[in-house]
Amino acid sequence: MAAFQPPLEAHKLPPGPTPLPIIGSFHLLGLKPHKSLAHLAKAHGPIMTLKLGHVTTIIVSSPKLSKSILQTHDHLFSNRLVPDAVTALNHHRHSLTFLPVCPLWRSLRKICNTQLFSPKTLDATRHIRRAKILDLLRDVRASCARGEAVDIGKAAFKTTINLLSNTMFSVDLVESEGEIGDFKESVRRMLDEVGRPNVSDYVKGLRWVDPMGNRRRTGVQFRRLLGVFGGLVSERVRLRGGRGQNAGEEGQNDMLEALLDIAEEDSEVMDAERIQRLSLDLFAAGTDTTTSALEWAMSELLRHPDIMSKAKSELDKTVGKGKPIEESHIASLPYIQAIVKETFRLHPATPILPPRRADTDVALDTYTIPEGAQVLVNVWAINRDPNVWAKPEVFSPERFLELEIDVKGRHFELTPFGGGRRMCPGHPLALRMLYLMLGSLLNCFDWKLEEGGRGNVDMDDKFGTTLTKAKPLLVIPFV
Repeated sequence: MAAFQPPLEAHKLPPGPTPLPIIGSFHLLGLKPHKSLAHLAKAHGPIMTLKLGHVTTIIVSSPKLSKSILQTHDHLFSNRLVPDAVTALNHHRHSLTFLPVCPLWRSLRKICNTQLFSPKTLDATRHIRRAKILDLLRDVRASCARGEAVDIGKAAFKTTINLLSNTMFSVDLVESEGEIGDFKESVRRMLDEVGRPNVSDYVKGLRWVDPMGNRRRTGVQFRRLLGVFGGLVSERVRLRGGRGQNAGEEGQNDMLEALLDIAEEDSEVMDAERIQRLSLDLFAAGTDTTTSALEWAMSELLRHPDIMSKAKSELDKTVGKGKPIEESHIASLPYIQAIVKETFRLHPATPILPPRRADTDVALDTYTIPEGAQVLVNVWAINRDPNVWAKPEVFSPERFLELEIDVKGRHFELTPFGGGRRMCPGHPLALRMLYLMLGSLLNCFDWKLEEGGRGNVDMDDKFGTTLTKAKPLLVIPFV
């Protein structure tokens, strides 16, 4: 079906601030674009135009307009404007996140949906998640016995990355404190560089110079992480070759085996390098977003002991005090689910969804989004809009006991994983892990701040591809 072409008289850009020469409105973004763009939207409206250097950028900040971008006109906004930082080591040519909609992208997406994150696959690997939750609880008990504080972000990162690495490669990727910190820092630095506003994305002729160094710094982290995954893939290929001479020997039953089987059948869709690149995308997105969400959830519960008490009461009645929760319990824990949703609302993992590009002129509201424009959905602004949410600055899980809203891309008031064909394919696994980690930590331990205070949790955030806490959450477990 041909794309709708608005009549010439409708070719009117949304309102926005008056741009400066050369840089446009780039200076208005600041260090926290999610907040500065929300502030600008109050003056210019829920759809506005920013001229960022030579790039016309459309910002939408309402559920109605978000639905238009992510669902109604999804087929016209499914391609990306690729940040310069992602072009390091030509990663954009392999990345599921930044590939254009093309046969390769469709094949990789299908592999994720049917092989990696399907309900059948997730059900078959629940024993791995249980084992990693038990590892987490063992580590916390050790800290409890020593009276030491737990860095919630590091603990969640170790659990999540080892879950993914066991699911993908049948190994724990990190074990020691040093390994956890180094790997977490690499992922965080990489995502910071990709998410940070970069002048070379917006001023013609500067990409080859890389004036802010984003591409160079991202390349360092890409090279390090791809080296790790490349070693795991090469070793498995070697073992598979050996098994070919020993037909009776069984191999691992994990995602890497499935991907290598696909590579043997269709090398144009999958090969060793593409497995490394897909692993990089999955580990970067899966570890950081899940880690951040758990840290924000625990922070809010420490600030609101009454809400934590309600959550612990639900867990006690449904699971039994002191026990790790099972995936079969999740459906019977509506308050825990509500806490996770409210955490996503106030602290969305991705505050501004990755940039989309208009493939043609598109009529939206009473305006026209011109072909080639960058389109950004400010999820953070939508989630704190008083026209959408009652008392939007208040952490209140109870609102989700009354509202039938989920986070699966169907309700545009709350889209932490995006929506449409570009929605995060790993969200089913992320949700299971969040429920398991949060529920088990609450049900097996009580928690207090290091200084023993109540409500004195630093809630400042740090902008990047993922919205993280500016300061790590350190809390002492006790029983």
